[in-house]
Amino acid sequence: MHAALAGPLLAALLATARARPQPPDGGQCRPPGSQRDLNSFLWTVRRDPPAYLFGTIHVPYTRVWDFIPDNSKAAFQASARVYFELDLTDPYTISALASCQLLPHGENLQDVLPRELYWRLKRHLDYVKLMMPSWMTPAQRGKGLYADYLFNAIAGNWERKRPVWVMLMVNSLTETDVRSRGVPVLDLYLAQQAEKMKKSTGAVERVEEQCHPLNGLNFSQVLFALNQTLLQHESVRAGSLQAPYTTEDLIKHYNCGDLNAVIFNHDTSQLPNFINTTLPPHEQVTAQEIDSYFRQELIYKRNERMGKRVMALLQENGDKICFFAFGAGHFLGNNTVIDVLRQAGLEVEHTPAGQTIHSTTASPPPLPLQPTHSSGTTKPPFQLSDQLQQQEEPALPSSSAPGYTRPTLGLLPAVAASIAAPFLLHTLGPS
Repeated sequence: MHAALAGPLLAALLATARARPQPPDGGQCRPPGSQRDLNSFLWTVRRDPPAYLFGTIHVPYTRVWDFIPDNSKAAFQASARVYFELDLTDPYTISALASCQLLPHGENLQDVLPRELYWRLKRHLDYVKLMMPSWMTPAQRGKGLYADYLFNAIAGNWERKRPVWVMLMVNSLTETDVRSRGVPVLDLYLAQQAEKMKKSTGAVERVEEQCHPLNGLNFSQVLFALNQTLLQHESVRAGSLQAPYTTEDLIKHYNCGDLNAVIFNHDTSQLPNFINTTLPPHEQVTAQEIDSYFRQELIYKRNERMGKRVMALLQENGDKICFFAFGAGHFLGNNTVIDVLRQAGLEVEHTPAGQTIHSTTASPPPLPLQPTHSSGTTKPPFQLSDQLQQQEEPALPSSSAPGYTRPTLGLLPAVAASIAAPFLLHTLGPS
């Protein structure tokens, strides 16, 4: 897909749309009549044995699972080693994320934000907390996820967070997103299934490598971004703004076969769109600088790094079937992970739905009715706000090095892990 089709990286504000009832048919489209009609986000690296690249989406897996082709599921099951962007089952991922978000030197937001901006933020969070009981679903309450607890899990200790992380947090506190909490996103679900199947799992990135670019914005850019985010949410509350793309639109495009790099790059970056023609010229410049910065830091540079680490892992595991599950945006558009691999001489081909893959007698993994727990018992969600209060700068253990493959361990409870594990840029809260 060419740059002219990709458009600006931050093409849409997914998180600020008015909530819409979630359709039962997977994002407003129904499964096609045959496997060959399904959309495929699977690519095959031609070697013996083969390796697979699979594009995920950071939404509850139950919304997309029936639209994932059987050959993608079979490729996953046939693999011996499965790699993700981050190690989604390692408690260190949670603690490192907690540390990364904190303001330095014990500062609070009230100390660093302009007074008016701080109080607008506080008013909006008070509104969200007031509305959250009406946003919760009966299914969430049945799992023990109640409004106050859920708000604290997502927004706990918000006054200690860096403004850029508060911006992302605000974008995750919409009715549509709140109603989806409690079911693992697709990435986490695959990690859980990999561990259940006793596969070796690993990661190609560290939390710090995703986290530091966000903390690299200068303070004036951060203030601009937070102000624009609040303006958008305030406009939605007032009924004067409908976001052009919502999470529902993202699911529909994933399920129904529109390989639109604009939308999936936005899901990869998890950032709102600040570029619009209504801004004064000097603010348009700031918005374009932020767009360019994150395009380079969160997409292009990461794709280059991830592609190189994929190559290294393929060399280390030449006799194993490997499966790499990254956000779909890393495989679409320009300067993708696939481009990096092809430039290095690897043969990478898109694998349509219905096409036979490496032979395996195993059937695709089943879809459980509820997220699975390694202990077999239901536990309350892990309170990430507790980690935020306790963690400062944990040392990086050697086992978290990129490409490290650790033996299969017992999973964190599914709901607990899903608070932080749906990737650093998916923000917080049970997923």
